[in-house]
Amino acid sequence: MINMSQITLNADQIRNPKMENKKLNIAVLHGDGIGPEIVEQALNVTKAVCQKFGYSLNYEYGIVGACAIDATGEPYPKATHELCMKSDAVLFGAIGDPKYDNDPSAKVRPEQGLLKMRKDLGLFANIRPVSTFPSLIHKSPLRADLVEGADFMCIRELTGGMYFGRPQGRSEDGNTAYDTCIYTREEVERILHLAYKYALQRKKKVTVVDKANVLATSRLWRQIAQEIAPQYPDVETEFMFVDNAAMRIIQWPKSFDVLVTENLFGDILTDEASVITGSMGMLPSASIGIHTSVFEPIHGSYPQAAGKNIANPVATILSVALMFEYAFGMIEEGALIRAAVAASLDAGVVTEDIATDGKLYKTSEVGEWIVDYISK
Repeated sequence: MINMSQITLNADQIRNPKMENKKLNIAVLHGDGIGPEIVEQALNVTKAVCQKFGYSLNYEYGIVGACAIDATGEPYPKATHELCMKSDAVLFGAIGDPKYDNDPSAKVRPEQGLLKMRKDLGLFANIRPVSTFPSLIHKSPLRADLVEGADFMCIRELTGGMYFGRPQGRSEDGNTAYDTCIYTREEVERILHLAYKYALQRKKKVTVVDKANVLATSRLWRQIAQEIAPQYPDVETEFMFVDNAAMRIIQWPKSFDVLVTENLFGDILTDEASVITGSMGMLPSASIGIHTSVFEPIHGSYPQAAGKNIANPVATILSVALMFEYAFGMIEEGALIRAAVAASLDAGVVTEDIATDGKLYKTSEVGEWIVDYISK
């Protein structure tokens, strides 16, 4: 049976009053590559908000990804999982390392840690808001009239599908490989209910993305969506094949409100959607579910930039805004972080990926500017 009370809690969390005890308890997972640099700036923003609003902040560090493999042999150690479980929220960077990316024969990989974290924490939904900043419209690869005012939410199912389906592997001779895509009714129902509940808080439109003309799993998604849609009569429902959705995101991004889809399709479509905002370094996400929620940028570990203090910290900082809203029900605090980010963009305090003219700012300088804005 679907735990509807849990789904309602997660979807309506942003309307909750502020926590009465004013104590925030978070786990901090740097991960690999640029993770330590961007997460520390996001943590500084968290500290600044807590100080401004009078909250007590407790945080502990954990390891995940390549750094965890190097230290323990496991990409998601038991100690890290226990830390996440006892925390109210997880602030996470990114994982990945070239020494594993370039070794197809590696038995243990950083990405296995991310998948295990999602599975063990019950993180069945990844929420990725896609919106544009007026000062960055010119950085989008699309015409300004197409992206200006674009504001939609992608909800990606996170614990099912091909990434977790079994059997999975290669034949003994190594010449054949196979992955299995599996979805159950329960998995599909809970993500669809979540999408409809978010749509009720927005523009009341849900786009269900599938490939029902080819895939059996997609036909299950569409069948269940057709059964659930009448339960939300105030919400418009449309069905769209994934290839059409990929074109529509480019052709008419403002036509979407809440887009919901399975794991693999969501992974691809949300990366595509991130680019229309001007930089992948601008898009935050929230992974929510049964236990502790995880807040992270959608970009990867960018190992080429690791240690150079040049990576864009904004997506991670905006993930902190989602953390205040979704994990703690603190709307004003999330809005302040977004206002600080918008002000930094307007002032041209940006890293090299989105700079046009003028000075290029370091990762730490962008973070410090945003902290100063919040602290005023």
